[in-house]
Amino acid sequence: MALDMRPDCERCGTDLPAEAPGAFICSFECTYCADCAEDLDDLCPNCGGELADRPTRAKKHHAASPPSTERHFKG
Repeated sequence: MALDMRPDCERCGTDLPAEAPGAFICSFECTYCADCAEDLDDLCPNCGGELADRPTRAKKHHAASPPSTERHFKG
């Protein structure tokens, strides 16, 4: 099962492309940009879990395992 690869930071709305570094996720795949993860002391505000670097997904795999397009920014 592939990661969702959510397209945005759910705290500030910053775009987080699947093929680019700089995204942080918890075990439930809540997704944050590096600045927000730092502000949150690398703890997910939803579950309290650790925020860790999300791996990137090479563009050549997007057709077979497309990144999510559903945005989660809570505003």
